[in-house]
Amino acid sequence: MVRSLAGDEDGRKVPPRKSPEKVPELVTFGRRLRELRKAKGWSQERLAEEADINVVQLSHLENGHNEAKLRTILKLARGLSVRTEELFRPFDKRR
Repeated sequence: MVRSLAGDEDGRKVPPRKSPEKVPELVTFGRRLRELRKAKGWSQERLAEEADINVVQLSHLENGHNEAKLRTILKLARGLSVRTEELFRPFDKRR
């Protein structure tokens, strides 16, 4: 198996970085966020508009790739018309 190597600033060849492990709490938060959005029958675009955030940012949050700042959490709760703590409840695994 041939792996691509990139040069570092000293010109040494180094292997590509491994993608970081997903943090379980971020995955759970993202699943709950998706569950609440879908319960309203909304697309990601609709929630992003309601919450005044970027749709790519929302996608990354729902997939557990990014950590939400407090300001974003507040915007999401307002956009979904839920209390902030609703975003942190366990998601319904049956859905």
